[in-house]
Amino acid sequence: MAKSNPLVKVLSKVVLGSFLLGSLSVSAVYADVEESIPVRASNESQPMLIGKYKLANPEELGKGIKMSVGSSLLHIPGDPENVFYSTADRGPNGEVKVGEEKRRTFPLDTYTPSIYKIEVVDGKINVLERISLKLANGTDPVTGTNLISGVSNLPKEDEVPYDETGQKQLAYDPYGLDLEGLAYNKNDDTFWLCDEYRPSLVQVKRDGTILQRLIPAGMAEKITDAPHVPIKDILPGVYSKRIQNRGFEGVSITPDGKWMYAIMQNSLANLDDNAGKNSRIMRIIKIDLTNLKVVAEFPYVADSAKNYDGLKQFDIVASDLYAINEHVLLVDERDKYAGEEAKLKKVYKLDLSKATSILGQYDEAKKGEPMLEQMDIDQLKEKGVVLAEKTEVLDMLKFDYPFEKVEGISLVNNHILAVINDNDFGIENTTQTNVATEMWMFEVGDITK
Repeated sequence: MAKSNPLVKVLSKVVLGSFLLGSLSVSAVYADVEESIPVRASNESQPMLIGKYKLANPEELGKGIKMSVGSSLLHIPGDPENVFYSTADRGPNGEVKVGEEKRRTFPLDTYTPSIYKIEVVDGKINVLERISLKLANGTDPVTGTNLISGVSNLPKEDEVPYDETGQKQLAYDPYGLDLEGLAYNKNDDTFWLCDEYRPSLVQVKRDGTILQRLIPAGMAEKITDAPHVPIKDILPGVYSKRIQNRGFEGVSITPDGKWMYAIMQNSLANLDDNAGKNSRIMRIIKIDLTNLKVVAEFPYVADSAKNYDGLKQFDIVASDLYAINEHVLLVDERDKYAGEEAKLKKVYKLDLSKATSILGQYDEAKKGEPMLEQMDIDQLKEKGVVLAEKTEVLDMLKFDYPFEKVEGISLVNNHILAVINDNDFGIENTTQTNVATEMWMFEVGDITK
């Protein structure tokens, strides 16, 4: 007897619910947002929560640490509605304080960043397959095999890696990746992942073999001991000014496989860290996948911290990206708090059709002109920059969403929005937590129109 699809059961109820609740549709109005950012309220029916699924029986990796997913989410059209892919960033890591210094620790330094194929059924997330990232040939210096690690790449550019005590420094790994976003290109049957370290975009085969890594211009000369992965320094050089641990956070490919978008988690440290921490302007790049050329860059204006009691601007981050088509994206925007302390957990629809590309502009100080991260909204408008329009699709706090790191979003059949949180392997610094990994499903109407 064939196993029933849990989402089919849910959707049959949603169709009836949409008919009965049609009066919930609201008119599009401009939201009251600080500095007149073009954010609109959705004119779709109000979202409905239709399912919750918890990671079931996660495998123990060692030292009492259990496996994790949730730093990305991907549903591939054509797959069963309840099958997804996800990642778990660089692996178990934390921080300890040694004297006055905070040190980044890797209690399982040989953990291999992986893509996990998962299914949701009967309230559970089940792991169907682990696809570990590997070199086509050669040996990784940390793992001693063809599997890579998630340990920092470069001295002075990345955090110094230590063991779990913070006392013993570990070897760097030029192949190491801190995976965040995940995308799929149907045209060549490959995955693309985004990484926070360089930051970089990485193409891999379905079996996890790394094909190439795209990094910011000028960085290739610093990665001289990674001969087993082709490196192309074709991304804008300014992206190397990312604040540590705030690199690429989301990547997505349009359904036709022609265009790839990637978004930074925070503003760049351009002029310096202080500028990045106080700016609302993040960057989205657009890449032509036929020739791997960066063809456009758009400023993404995050919500203003002034609209939320107790938030600093640096507390607000972009956590994932989903491309509906060449001009329309979904962006996951959140703060750093959980539970009752949380102020912001939203998914926006971003319309780039009339937005101005700023590729190659405002990256350097010229004749006293401010750089992008030093500008406010009025300054951008004065320069003729048309900003993308944001439409609120989902406010998860209205559903008592309890988690901090909602880091993965994906769309199923144009109208089911799936979101997942990253529990960081249940590690906060050196303490084991009880934070679960859960996927929530929302009926949001056909938001592709």
